[in-house]
Amino acid sequence: MAPPYDVIPDSEVARYEARSPYNIVRLTRPGRDYASAARTFDEWLDNGILEPDPPSMYLHEVRFDGRRRLDLIAALRLQPYEDRVVLPHERTHSGPKEDRLALMRATKAALEPLWFLYEGRGTGLPHITEVVTGRNAAVVFIGPDGAEHRLWVISDPALHAAIGAALKPLPVLIADGHHRYETALAYAEEVGGDADAASRFTLALLTDLDDPGLEVLPTHRVLKAGVAVTGGEEKGTLQETLASLRGQVAAGAYRDHRFQVLPLEGEMAVVELHRQVIDNILGKRKPEDFLLYTRDPAEAVQWVDDGVGSAAFFLDAPDLRRVLKLAREGKTLPQKSTYFHPKPPSGMVLFKLDQDRRL
Repeated sequence: MAPPYDVIPDSEVARYEARSPYNIVRLTRPGRDYASAARTFDEWLDNGILEPDPPSMYLHEVRFDGRRRLDLIAALRLQPYEDRVVLPHERTHSGPKEDRLALMRATKAALEPLWFLYEGRGTGLPHITEVVTGRNAAVVFIGPDGAEHRLWVISDPALHAAIGAALKPLPVLIADGHHRYETALAYAEEVGGDADAASRFTLALLTDLDDPGLEVLPTHRVLKAGVAVTGGEEKGTLQETLASLRGQVAAGAYRDHRFQVLPLEGEMAVVELHRQVIDNILGKRKPEDFLLYTRDPAEAVQWVDDGVGSAAFFLDAPDLRRVLKLAREGKTLPQKSTYFHPKPPSGMVLFKLDQDRRL
């Protein structure tokens, strides 16, 4: 097991490789040696390290910090954004997509699940998951972050049909994996195939918006350059600033050893912080060239004090139903607007995208 490919620092890859000759990072983080990842994948299949399952769905449970979240793992049909079935909420950049597309071309596999959210209220899905979790789990393990995981295999075609029927009328919101979803779309167009070819699907982990264990964290911004922001309400400490943001369309700010809270007009603080403050400061300069991101507000303060940045901006956790509402309206949020925690580990389930072998 390993964390998702994009949250492992380069310095940590060797540590996961050293844990096992079969650690998933040998597939998900091969550097630029994509052919090596493909050879390794084929060897694991040939040697029985990876065992193909019959057509299956999976139920995944994670327990962390006294909380519990349930996710469904299944194959999701790829559809372009304009169909308004799969809804993005963040902007993407080309770099990560080029890397993942090269890896997908080489391995012909979806090596990690993309994470989606759905509104399951009234669908009957909670009853189905309750039935499944009443059985013994197929796998129990402790993940890289110390969280406890359980995985159930759902091989009953009747349950597959019931789950599929429940989810069929629902749009899904991409929680994590925008770059990889667009990569999967590009790969499907390259490879072609009929509507039910494996390449027309992606490996998906789906979570109900009402799941009490679903946790989203804010990502704070540090601006590398720009003029001071004025007109906010002065606050004495970081803790006081963060507390003032809860339930408000507002952002905190820190510069010159002073905290303030900036009231914002609109529905979502992260959108309005960029539109009303950051974009005005930067003008025509690209935000990605002048912004640093952290989930630790104290780190943001330290960066400003150390001169790494000129100002820090703090946000409260976003309201996911507002995120879904904006996504349904075709609106995208700035980069790193949401951070879902804990991320599902890599290595639980893989999905072969060519027809000769399915996993």
